Amino acid sequence: MPDLPLPIPSADTLPKDGGLSRPAALAIAVAVLGASALIGRRNAPDRSHPRIRRWYQRLDKPGFVPPDAVFGAVWPLLKTGLAVGGYRLLRQPATAPRNAALGLWLINGALIGGWSDLFFRRRALGPSAALWGAMVVTGTAHAVAAARRDRVAGALALPLLAWLGFATVMATDIWRRARRGSDD
Repeated sequence: MPDLPLPIPSADTLPKDGGLSRPAALAIAVAVLGASALIGRRNAPDRSHPRIRRWYQRLDKPGFVPPDAVFGAVWPLLKTGLAVGGYRLLRQPATAPRNAALGLWLINGALIGGWSDLFFRRRALGPSAALWGAMVVTGTAHAVAAARRDRVAGALALPLLAWLGFATVMATDIWRRARRGSDD
């Protein structure tokens, strides 16, 4: 069997302080949030997904649900903030607090992508509302853990946390309306 090169960090990948190099941290931040964005895109209620779009348009939504264009503008900003915060954490020396913040960062990236599959593709309104609530908890834990390691990274998580709270209320109301409509 030939010797395969192992992905061992080189001197240019790990700075002297133990954090990842700029290119490595950037690649990881883009990959993590890019994967979440691709999953979300796969389930978007837009013209490229007419069945999902029709279903979403027919839902009984509360009056405070923003227009579709707002979602299209907000999510790239939120994910950019999350990516920059993750990048900053990846550049920090590897310590238990940094690793905990990164673990929560990864969990939130995965949950965001998973939510779009649960809500739009599977149409599981109750579980998706519960997932928003769980993301408020993990998002809060991430913001706190990140702020302990890097105040800017923690601050960059706050807009997402505010949106998660709003989205939890929104998703719960949509679920409640759907349940009420199915009981008639």
